Amino acid sequence: MVKILKIESSDVRFPTSLDKTGSDAMNAAGDYSAAYCILTTDTEHVGHGMTFTIGRGNDIVCAAIELLGQRIHNKTLESLVANWGETWRYLVADSQLRWIGPEKGVIHLALGAVVNSLWDLWAKVLNKPVWRIIADMSPEEVVRLIDFRYIVDALTPAEALAILQRAEAGKRERVREAEENRAVPAYTTSAGWLGYDKEKVKRLLRETMEEGYKYFKLKVGTSLEEDKERLGLARSVIGYDQGNTLMMDANQIWSVPDAIEWVSQLAEFKPWFIEEPTSPDDALGHATIRKALKPLGIGVASGEMIQNRVMFKQFFQAGALDVCQVDACRLGGLNEVIAVLLLAAKFGVQIVPHSGGVGLPEYTQHLSTIDYVTVTGKKSVLEYVDHLHEHFLHPCEVKEGHFVTPMAPGYSVEMKEESRARYAYPGQEGVSWWKTDEAKVILEGEKI
Repeated sequence: MVKILKIESSDVRFPTSLDKTGSDAMNAAGDYSAAYCILTTDTEHVGHGMTFTIGRGNDIVCAAIELLGQRIHNKTLESLVANWGETWRYLVADSQLRWIGPEKGVIHLALGAVVNSLWDLWAKVLNKPVWRIIADMSPEEVVRLIDFRYIVDALTPAEALAILQRAEAGKRERVREAEENRAVPAYTTSAGWLGYDKEKVKRLLRETMEEGYKYFKLKVGTSLEEDKERLGLARSVIGYDQGNTLMMDANQIWSVPDAIEWVSQLAEFKPWFIEEPTSPDDALGHATIRKALKPLGIGVASGEMIQNRVMFKQFFQAGALDVCQVDACRLGGLNEVIAVLLLAAKFGVQIVPHSGGVGLPEYTQHLSTIDYVTVTGKKSVLEYVDHLHEHFLHPCEVKEGHFVTPMAPGYSVEMKEESRARYAYPGQEGVSWWKTDEAKVILEGEKI
């Protein structure tokens, strides 16, 4: 038996606003951050989880992690994983904490960290990577991971079971592909940030092409003329007929009519999709945009800020998405993500998880592997952003245009202790970067 003795959180922030890494039309100066969760047990095993934010407010999520963590204090891992669906519902059932959600916002971000830390702990106890736990489950066991309340009108347990049973055909071969690092093709956003100058964009595009990438995403939305210039620049490097795919991401900057008009004027660059063209809560608005852009051959993608399985259900029912960009910790952890993978499979929507943030590619390499091996049997692509991986014990890697399948036990987001101390906020004098003079330009600068 493994007993959980302590749940603690830590606020870790990386000063990415200094070089505009992560800059886009809506988020001009983010400091990539982790609201970090550690589960200490009465054994040598420790669970690590995190939720991604972009700076201010990370401390609020950390406080919520510790409040939610009280619900698993002194419980055994075995009792929590025996019926995951019931455990997940138990974790969202504190009536007072539920009032500040329910199942959305800060409290749900915190839930993602807590649930994922439990999966990390369980995987270490089982001596498996998280994706392999799911791959080794029967379809019936996977169904029991999910709380179907609120989605049963769109996906019944019987329908989920049927999807998983169909995917059993060829599963052994797909596991072997995963073991050979051929399960998850990668795409890159590394050249796409709005804060980068033209020469840097060109250089990064060339470098990533040389590394074997075939999919490239650029941020758009601040200026139509600048968007045309940058997309034209990108096409001049990757070409139109060299087997390379271009994507665009607006990060919610437009109204519905503005999105349709703006993106229509970028159709000449032949993008696969426009990501987050409007409010992430507007399922019907996304459906309207999708209908208008379909004749132009441009799809609609969203998901990094779609808050829970209920919202995803409505997006799918409305026919609003071509691509589902589910986030590993915007939702309430792996269990809710698997519910969304199954919903997407039923509605025929391609899964391309959101990975644009610290720790997210480490998480999502498991999600894409699960979707391919266990849920759909269809390869997709996964976002790789080449930043901050050096801070993790088991960083994700891309080789020959594919993610190297994680094989170390756990969920891959355990951060190095020295990195957590160096970038702790507000941090310890003489240890944390945030206590240095270098940090003053952020701490004392304009809040944007």
